Amino acid sequence: MKTFIFPGSFDPFSLGHLDIAKRAAQLCDKLIVAVMINRAKKSMFTVEERVEMAKICLQDIPNVEVVSRETLMVDLYKEVNASAVVRGLRSESDFRYEAEMNAANMLLLPKYQVIFLPCRADLAFTSSTIIKEVAFYGGDISRMVVPAIEKMVQDKLKNKATQES
Repeated sequence: MKTFIFPGSFDPFSLGHLDIAKRAAQLCDKLIVAVMINRAKKSMFTVEERVEMAKICLQDIPNVEVVSRETLMVDLYKEVNASAVVRGLRSESDFRYEAEMNAANMLLLPKYQVIFLPCRADLAFTSSTIIKEVAFYGGDISRMVVPAIEKMVQDKLKNKATQES
């Protein structure tokens, strides 16, 4: 059984994430979407909210499981007996970063494998950071996230504004 891991912060879960997950799920028996906790990043959403977003977006893909972890990628890889980790690439800079991470992970676990999937051209400049920035200034994010996530982002921004005033 081939198990792939698709890790990320998913803050929020975007159409780009959904596209990579759908395509990766076709290549394996089981895809684990791992919402990773990265203390270096300040997240807009809690880990529980990010897991909920992923589950909403991925509910129609039968071989996908959503988990959250605060661990090294190689530890999760060993825990689930993964065959590979899937990483989406938007640009050359993504490739450089991911290649460096892959090299570091292979030092920790020589059998570690990664599969790079290029994103769709129409999503190449969409990132969670851009989604949050556009939403913060009232821009239209409907072509970057599914409707349920768009509402979650808008609700989060409204709640934040209410708390700050």
